[in-house]
Amino acid sequence: MLTPMEKLTPLTPLSAGSKNQAKETASLEGESMFGSIFRSAIDDVKETDAEAREAQYLLATGQLDNPAMAMIAGTKNAIAVDFLIQLRNKAQDAYSELTRMNF
Repeated sequence: MLTPMEKLTPLTPLSAGSKNQAKETASLEGESMFGSIFRSAIDDVKETDAEAREAQYLLATGQLDNPAMAMIAGTKNAIAVDFLIQLRNKAQDAYSELTRMNF
């Protein structure tokens, strides 16, 4: 299992060169940077949900020595879901703002 620090990717500066590189990378991968952020958040929710379910199963069957691990896994899952919901809400707000703009 990866630690939270291993899951993080380093930030790159937003200079003219890096914008072009990001566009080229995104077009090569077939996914935009925006889409990759959502994909990452969705994958994180799936991963934490699986961890929480496994911890609950192990706790219910008496195979989990530390019951706090089940609570930690459930809290991590709740935080990941809340983060995904906030991303969705911000994206909807941004889209609404763009549709209201007059060009």
